[in-house]
Amino acid sequence: MRLLFAGTPAVAVPVLEGLAKIHQISAILTRPPAPQGRSSRLVPSPVEAWGRDHRIEVLTPQSMKDPQFVQAVRGIAPQCCPVVAYGGLITPELLRIPTHGWINLHFSILPAYRGAAPVQRALLDGCTQTGITTFLLEPALDSGPVYLQQSVDIAPNETAGDLLDALAVLGAQSMAETMEMIEAGYQPTAQPDQGISYAPKITAEDARLDIGVPASRVVNRVRAMSPEPGAWALLGGQRFKILRARLADPQDVSSLAADGVLGRLAATKKHLFCHVRDGWIELMEVQAIGKKVMTGADWARGALASDPGAYLE
Repeated sequence: MRLLFAGTPAVAVPVLEGLAKIHQISAILTRPPAPQGRSSRLVPSPVEAWGRDHRIEVLTPQSMKDPQFVQAVRGIAPQCCPVVAYGGLITPELLRIPTHGWINLHFSILPAYRGAAPVQRALLDGCTQTGITTFLLEPALDSGPVYLQQSVDIAPNETAGDLLDALAVLGAQSMAETMEMIEAGYQPTAQPDQGISYAPKITAEDARLDIGVPASRVVNRVRAMSPEPGAWALLGGQRFKILRARLADPQDVSSLAADGVLGRLAATKKHLFCHVRDGWIELMEVQAIGKKVMTGADWARGALASDPGAYLE
């Protein structure tokens, strides 16, 4: 089929690559270059970079209602438009253009976790299973009829980044299969009315750790916010990121004496721990403000030597 692919982050690239091996990618739709780093230099999205490398036309409209952009899509005359994490609303006018519609790959088993952050919200909720759904886009949020769904188990210490990478590989296979189903005339099935939940966009405040909750909830928030935006707490009044954490092994903390101070940091030769409401968690990867990402143990060897009473708040 002749496809217009819509996507923006790196997680969309495996799906794009898979489709390009089978179908004609006539053009790519992605978000405009965004400022990054201290210099705020404009950087193209991973999907745009892939398109440029493969000499495919790339569309980066500031507005989906731009008449020139809409006319460009009409001129491409796509038979179908696969979508993976594009990051913008496809207008009703655009939805009517392709013969077989816009087919979205969503990282949950719909109708659960409709919205922008299904993987992060599932990890925040402590889910042990999630999956992918391919479905026909409609004007309402993630409500369209379903082509394919596939469930996967979530490993205990898997982060959002880890899980998205795995789901992208699975999604590439499922999107290719969905295109085959469309070519064969398969009709999608309506979503059930029960089990609807929502996954709103993650904010910086969502990434703030509450050290006063049970260890499992602290760890789940760290997992959900890694790698971006990164869970954080205050250390000496400055933001301190925790990018990987897990429940502490009881044997590793048997010699540590909790003094009742929530957020107290303590270290052994190989581990860094934080005291929370019901015990200890291990901080595996951390990042102090202005510093590079380090293992918790490496950071502690320098920082805790000069401040053994340090604690997170």
